[in-house]
Amino acid sequence: MFFVVLTPREWVAAFAGYALVLTVSLAVAKVPFRRVLVGLTIEIPFVLFAVLLPFVGPPPDGVGGLSIAGLWAAWNILIKASLGVLTATLLSATTLPVDLVAGLQSLRMPTSVVAILTFFVRYVDVVADQYTRMRVAQQVRGMRSTSPRSWPVIASGLAALFVRSYERGERVHLALVSRGYDGKLPAPPAGRAHSWAIAAVLPVCAAVIFGIGLMTQW
Repeated sequence: MFFVVLTPREWVAAFAGYALVLTVSLAVAKVPFRRVLVGLTIEIPFVLFAVLLPFVGPPPDGVGGLSIAGLWAAWNILIKASLGVLTATLLSATTLPVDLVAGLQSLRMPTSVVAILTFFVRYVDVVADQYTRMRVAQQVRGMRSTSPRSWPVIASGLAALFVRSYERGERVHLALVSRGYDGKLPAPPAGRAHSWAIAAVLPVCAAVIFGIGLMTQW
């Protein structure tokens, strides 16, 4: 993604190369096509914004009253957002959360960032289960979120969930401190060489495509 962001929007062939590398990687990893489509739905707001740029961007200077600069801006947003979503989908489909945390720790990411991500991975399911139980309890008591009249009830439920999660976090932190936790996580196991080699394939391919672009300007 570092090289994708650096790539000028006019290098269409370079973006085609990035897309080809990602497509092959998704196919090799056997990521379900449905999962890829579901991941792409997250960029719908960016798509809607990009579609408007040719009409609300700089003064029209193209065919049909469109703005050429606006078209380039729309293309820039769409292609980079799509490649970013595909990259994130590939990462999430091929890497367990615990391995992701261990990898970040091996790369010497800030300890606080790794700790926050670790506790998030550990307790997000707990909070989600608690929210589900709260929703079931509300529905059993006849609450139906079908009109704005139910919004205060939903808001109070979310507030209660936040307070409970905050209190749970304090209890977990106190339990860790009482067991000698000093803010540093245990060292991760040593990574296998072939795992790092596989992980380096995409960045190396992106670097090669970007380097060719620098030399040829596509």
